[in-house]
Amino acid sequence: MVGYITDLTIVALLIIGFTALLGVLTNGIGEKVFGGKNKSEFVDQSARVQTGWKSVGGKKKR
Repeated sequence: MVGYITDLTIVALLIIGFTALLGVLTNGIGEKVFGGKNKSEFVDQSARVQTGWKSVGGKKKR
């Protein structure tokens, strides 16, 4: 019974991991092929919003 549960868990993790990887790859290919001029639309908008923000965290420079 323990072997069955172990096998089921391994197969489930492999299926979930493979599905997640395929989603990332498909999204990347879709953005490259069908992105047109707006490939970095969300990155650019995020950078515009964050302009002028203070940096937080990390070490302070002396």
